Amino acid sequence: RLMARCLSSGINAEYGAQPKKHTLQPIVTGTSVLGIVCSDGVVIAADTLGSYGSLARFRDISRLMKVNDSTIIGGFGDYADFQFIMKLLNQQTIDDSVVGDGVYRDAPSIHNWLRCVLYNRRSKMNPLWNTIVVAGRDFSGKPYLGYVDKIGVSFTERSVATGFGSYIAQPMMRRAIEENPNMTVEEGKRLMARCLKVLFYRDCRSLNRFQIGVVTNTESSISDPISADTDWTIGANPSGYE
Repeated sequence: RLMARCLSSGINAEYGAQPKKHTLQPIVTGTSVLGIVCSDGVVIAADTLGSYGSLARFRDISRLMKVNDSTIIGGFGDYADFQFIMKLLNQQTIDDSVVGDGVYRDAPSIHNWLRCVLYNRRSKMNPLWNTIVVAGRDFSGKPYLGYVDKIGVSFTERSVATGFGSYIAQPMMRRAIEENPNMTVEEGKRLMARCLKVLFYRDCRSLNRFQIGVVTNTESSISDPISADTDWTIGANPSGYE
């Protein structure tokens, strides 16, 4: 009888009685995503690095996704989970086009939908390890910038940043907005490039290769990867660390 019980428990363990498994920590991750609202649109930016722990393993991944003509999202955190979110959004876009009634989801709709998805997964104790930045416009054409993290906390703001960028780039963006409240998209793109360059100097999980997305009333596009020129001669200036 004991032998039969052991054999049956072994068969159950082999054929489906395994414990439920959840993601306990991110594996391949992306760092900061930045976004800013300008007078004539929204600018969003992220680098192209996927870090495997502390190893700069994947240097050519895109962490920006064009959902439709009104919305671009950027993903911080586990890249596999972000790919899952992109798959869900692609299916949503296909479903909208199949209906064929001309109605699409604007940026606030997508932001609220992502909030529900992330909060739902968090409530199941199996969160998607991402913070998502949603950049776009609403149905009236007004620029929109939203933030939602892995437990469903969401808000809208004139400028947002994730990861280390919330400490380094966010103060730079806030100061730029104070000095130039009517910033244009072109000025916003230059600001994003400057912020990402500073992050490359300061954040060991970042890369000097990045993409910039722009959403206006006339376009919704993501640039090809851009490489920032860097100068490490400043590394000789600090002293006292020898």
